[in-house]
Amino acid sequence: MKEKIILKSDYMTLGQVLKEVNVISSGGQAKWYLAENTIFIDGEPENRRGRKIYDGMMIEIPEVGTFFMTKEHDDASE
Repeated sequence: MKEKIILKSDYMTLGQVLKEVNVISSGGQAKWYLAENTIFIDGEPENRRGRKIYDGMMIEIPEVGTFFMTKEHDDASE
């Protein structure tokens, strides 16, 4: 499954992404989850919960899905 995650600011941390996609239920579980599971950011393994994820990056969570980060566009200016 491939999904988009909308960034509401310049970046989101890996821990926030895990919570956003319902892999963990609280930020405190991120460290434990990352110690037990391998996550890939743009094809590279990552285990730092504070890793900043920016627009255009891809996060692959095995057995959960692949997620693409996209910046929120301000369409309200019309």
